[in-house]
Amino acid sequence: MKVGIDTFVEMSSPDPQQAGALGAERVRQLLEEIELADRAGIDTFGIGEHHRAEYIASSPAMLLAAAAARTEHIRLSSAVTVLSSDDPVRVFQDFATLDLISNGRAEIVVGRGSFIESYPLFGFDLNNYDELFAEKLDLLLELRDETHISWEGKYRASLHGEGVWPRPVQQQLSVRLGVGGTPNSFARAGLLGLPLTVAIIGGEPHRFRPLIDLYRNSWRRAGHTGEPDVAVHGLGFVADTSQDAADIFWPTYQHTFSRIGRERGWGPTTPASFDAQSSPTGAFMIGDAETVATKMQHIDRSLGGVSRIGINLSGGVPHEAQLRAIELLGQKVGPLVAQGSQELVSA
Repeated sequence: MKVGIDTFVEMSSPDPQQAGALGAERVRQLLEEIELADRAGIDTFGIGEHHRAEYIASSPAMLLAAAAARTEHIRLSSAVTVLSSDDPVRVFQDFATLDLISNGRAEIVVGRGSFIESYPLFGFDLNNYDELFAEKLDLLLELRDETHISWEGKYRASLHGEGVWPRPVQQQLSVRLGVGGTPNSFARAGLLGLPLTVAIIGGEPHRFRPLIDLYRNSWRRAGHTGEPDVAVHGLGFVADTSQDAADIFWPTYQHTFSRIGRERGWGPTTPASFDAQSSPTGAFMIGDAETVATKMQHIDRSLGGVSRIGINLSGGVPHEAQLRAIELLGQKVGPLVAQGSQELVSA
């Protein structure tokens, strides 16, 4: 099992009067974080698309391209690309270009998004939420496999053999399906033979096992070769001590999820709920290196084996604490997780 990092590139303040200067500083910090992750041996760095004042990552491919020119080994991924409100041709071109810059390290994680701002922004009707995604995913996968295609759809102009360039370094550009808790999404990934990334941001990870089994069963029924590939995206933070990790992460977690809760009609975000999620069976990966590695191994076992866990550890925490967390993930958590996985295989 490999260890990755995901971020939505939060701003320290969404104040429109300071947005430009703060945004430039946050991008500088982001690139420093990705460079460090590359040196520390982190497997993947993912940037998730959002169109809100408190996030910078409305165009993950642009940020990842800047990082590609500064790194050598780390895989560069979207986490996720909101495909429903985008143009699959442009998405393919952007990530194929990223693949050229990075010499074959680009990855697209596509999904429908947990926020809806991009739909009205780009002129799409939320009533077509599922249809939009299904159609655009179909086109993206055809673009991945063929340079010249003929394709007809309802929500995008048809293609009549036009060529789509550039082509990536990878023989087939990596596309993963990012999902939350909708059974149809798990089944779709299996039927299409796509690797899966499951967002587990609350509750207990073992509750996702039936959905992941649905994915694996759908994969096998569809007759795909190879093994189903499950990755996990989750929340967490690592510091030198478990108490430090909780103290650093709690304020930003409370702020972010209290705001989202007010928007969506749930909450409140309490210390008790935070502690429950940070418990040995909860979803959060918060603690010192040993604690976080143990939680990752628990998630791996609970879900029947995962290929990668991407931990969203930014959340607006101070930049220096973020850098220390990246060092610990690469130098301590990663080796502990790899050692545990090897012992499990040997047993």
